[in-house]
This record gives sequence, structure tokens and C-alpha cells, in this order.
Amino acid sequence: MPSRRLLIAGLVAFAAAIAGVFIGRVVSDPPRASETELHALLHNEFDLTSAQEAKLEQIEAKFAERRFTLENEMRAANIQLAQAIEAEHGYGPRVTEAIEHTHDVMGALQTETLEHLFAMRAILDEDQARRFDKSVVKALTADAR
Repeated sequence: MPSRRLLIAGLVAFAAAIAGVFIGRVVSDPPRASETELHALLHNEFDLTSAQEAKLEQIEAKFAERRFTLENEMRAANIQLAQAIEAEHGYGPRVTEAIEHTHDVMGALQTETLEHLFAMRAILDEDQARRFDKSVVKALTADAR
């Protein structure tokens, strides 16, 4: 009987670890094609003025730093989750806390990504902004189709 409990605890820990890795990969994978396409659209098809280009470069540099920081926080949160799983061998208070922290970091990354998009949009003229909005909606709904 004790070996059966150990096996079940091991399977639960393994499943939780896989879930943590999956969550981490979702957050820290390289940019999706749609995000890359959006930046390419801005740089190549919007005929940005030199002032717009300069502002865009500042916005992108600032976001790149923040994204790097948040991705490192996500990796640390995954380590915290793995340690909690290893310590508790189940869905205990440390695992719950680690999951909540992971969600907080993921939420911060999503919020800052949207702030980044709105900052880029703010430098565009009316026609560019309309085209940009269509591209963002297309990127966000691409997986739903």
C-alpha cells in the first residue's frame, strides 16, 4: 500500500511539473508569427516618419527590457512551483501560492504587452491606427479560426 501512495504522489508531482513547464513555455516562447508580423507591418508597410520610427524604437527597447525581466520572473516562478511540488507532493498551500505567483507574472506580462501595443498605436496617424487595429484583431483571433 505505501508503494502505491508513493507512485500516485510521484505521478501527481510529475503531472504538476509538466503543467509548470507548459505554462512557462507559453509565456516565454519566442514571439509568435503574428507579433513578428505586426512589427514588420509597422516598419515596412506604414511609411512611418523618422519621428515615428525614433519613438517606435524607444518603445520597443523599453518593452524588450521589461519583457526580459518578466520572462526571468516566469522562470523563477516555475522553479518555485517545482520546489513546492517536490516539497508537498500534492496540491498544498505552497503549490497554491506558487501557482498564484505564476499567474501574477503571466498577467503582468500580458498587461505590459497590451500597454506596449497601445504605446505603439499612439504614435500612428488615424489611417495607420485603423490598419494597426485590424492587424491586432487579426493576430488575437487567428487561433480561434
